[in-house]
Amino acid sequence: MTAAFLVLLAKAEGKSALQPTNATSHWLHGDKAGAVRKADLAHTAVGFGTHHASAIFWAAPFEAWLARNPPRSPLRDASAVAAIAAAVDYLVVPKRLTPGWETVLSKRSIAAAYVALALGLAAGGLVAQEMRKGEVRP
Repeated sequence: MTAAFLVLLAKAEGKSALQPTNATSHWLHGDKAGAVRKADLAHTAVGFGTHHASAIFWAAPFEAWLARNPPRSPLRDASAVAAIAAAVDYLVVPKRLTPGWETVLSKRSIAAAYVALALGLAAGGLVAQEMRKGEVRP
């Protein structure tokens, strides 16, 4: 969900739809990765793969949290995870390991991307809760 939302945010800021994804490859290619406006394997595939891996990284503990706790508001918990992800991404890890969006997008758009992360996690959390309701438990 965040990858699609990043496309919309980039277009709204007059950037190429692929620049945020390409920028995510900056861990390998440096800050100039965000200037790449077209699709290529070196930037787009690496950036998309990195972004997808990070989404799974944040979704796994979120899902584990929901599975171990009584049914609750996935949106509230997803918002907390997205806030933690933003803090880790932009305050904890070295600059080389940030998403790289700061080389392409405004701070407002970066914040919106984390809102999209929260919404995506919450949607997955709701689906998972519904699936767990149908499970037979001893």
